[in-house]
Amino acid sequence: MSELPGAGFFANVRQLLATLLETAEVRLQLLGTELEQEKRRVFAALVLAAVALVCLALALVMLSVLVLLIFWDSYRVFAACALVLLFGSSGAYLLYRAKQTLSAPSGLFEHSLAELQRDRAKD
Repeated sequence: MSELPGAGFFANVRQLLATLLETAEVRLQLLGTELEQEKRRVFAALVLAAVALVCLALALVMLSVLVLLIFWDSYRVFAACALVLLFGSSGAYLLYRAKQTLSAPSGLFEHSLAELQRDRAKD
């Protein structure tokens, strides 16, 4: 009889709050981990893309010079115009694809949302 009638209720409320806080902490840690993984993935992709772009730019310059040297005597203006059209249309298409890629959803926070849905299903 040393226990007060309301003491059990408050202990249960404290236990429930502690459990809720622990669950929120775990979810925030998962969210932080996903953000870190996404940041590292994007950074690695950007570095690789930058190096690839430099290599491709050098290759295109060398190809352009080669084409112009091959057609120097007879069709040099035509060859230069053809290269401008080829590179211009390729650049426009790549910009269009980049815009489409950036506007598409990336699946960020997919694991966190799935975990929250599993929590709701348990209730």
